[in-house]
This record gives sequence, structure tokens and C-alpha cells, in this order.
Amino acid sequence: MNIEIRAFAPRQTRQDRPGPPSINRRTAAVELMAFGGLALILRIALDPLFWRFAGPVSLIATLACLAIYLHRRGEGWSSVGLAPLRGLKAKLLILPQAILVFAFFAAAVAAVLHGADALGWTFMKTVPQGVEDRWGDVQGSLPMLLLWLGIVWTAAAFGEEMFFRGFLITRTSALFRGVPLASAFAVLLPALLFGLGHFYYQGPRGLVMTTAIGIAFGAAFLLLKRNLWPLVLVYGVIDTINFIALYLGLEN
Repeated sequence: MNIEIRAFAPRQTRQDRPGPPSINRRTAAVELMAFGGLALILRIALDPLFWRFAGPVSLIATLACLAIYLHRRGEGWSSVGLAPLRGLKAKLLILPQAILVFAFFAAAVAAVLHGADALGWTFMKTVPQGVEDRWGDVQGSLPMLLLWLGIVWTAAAFGEEMFFRGFLITRTSALFRGVPLASAFAVLLPALLFGLGHFYYQGPRGLVMTTAIGIAFGAAFLLLKRNLWPLVLVYGVIDTINFIALYLGLEN
């Protein structure tokens, strides 16, 4: 009887196996320092070579190293939010979940803009020169538009959500497990790093805005039980619309 059961039992795949190994505080701290430091070092090293693409390239390289590390731990990207969408219901739920994420995004942007007016932050009304230098050649250039749309859906939508929300929030949650306001820390710290990651070409305006967006996305990530798919969809669609508008000259 035992032989027959073993012979006909379905073979387990990685997706069917039990959840990822538990992460203690020490491991979480080491991982945060190691991969956060790697992303920063690569970003600084690549900046003199091609500053426009240093961010995306350094992030993709970091994610490649992280993928190898997670595999060696017996984890996959599903452990940080990219779980397989099994069944039609799971796929159909992405749209209403994405609408919720967009509502969080819109509320964060509105709060920053109104708050900046109330505080007299005039720098929030000026587009930094770094933005013009980085994307100024997209207008009217189809090859440049397609290049940046490729970056949007790889390094930005998937890459940044996998790293800043999926990985950093998961590890920060483990680091502050049992601490009062642990969820708040788990959202705020990655959001601040997300903002700092955009400071180099967007300046203080980008730091404030992207930190606020990071808080909104992080809160939505936890609310949706650590599901990255709606965040990836919203991020990609918003950036796609922005780049198409830039290509058509509608942002002038």
C-alpha cells in the first residue's frame, strides 16, 4: 500500500513545497546590509560610465545576485510577493486590487502636492534639470520611447517592486518582528530608500514624491497580503502613460 501511494503521488514542485525558511533578525539584518550595500555600490560604480542607465543596470545586477541567493536558501520570488496566480479568480482579482493600489498612489501624490503648498515648498513645483537631461531625448523619438518602455517593465515595474517592496519589506518586517509599530517601520524604511534611489537625478522634489509613493505602495503591499502583481501592474501602466505623453510632447 505504501509503495503504491508513493508511486502515484504527484511529484512536488518548488511552488508546491512549504513556505520559505523562517528568517530571524540577524539573518534579515545581514541580508538588508548585503543587498542594500550591493545595490548602492553598483550604482556609484556605474554612474561615471552611463549615469542614465546606472540605476536600472545596478538594480538588475543586484536582483540577479539576490535570485541566486534566494535559490540557495530554498526560496523563490514567490516568497517575496510574486506568487503564481493559480486559477481564473486569482487573475481576475488583480484588476480590482490594482485599482486599490492606484487609489493609494493618487492619495499619496495629492497629499504631497497639497502639503507642499501649505508648507511653502516651492521646489516641488520645479522639474529638476536631471529629469530633463535623462529623458529629454524621448520626445519624438520612437527608438528611445521603446527603450525606456522596456526599462519601465523590467527594471522599474518588476525590478523596483521586487526589491523595494517584496524583498526589503519582507526582510524589514522580520528585522522588527515583535517591535511596536513593526509594520510602520517595514513600510517607512524601504520607502525612504526608494526615495533616496531617485534623489540623484530628481533632487529633493523626487526624494519627497517617491518616498510618499513608496509609503503608499508599501502599505498596499501589506494590505494585499504581500501580493506584488497589482503593484507591478500599476507602476508599469503609470510610467508607460508618462513616457507616451513625453514622446508626444504632451508634458510641455
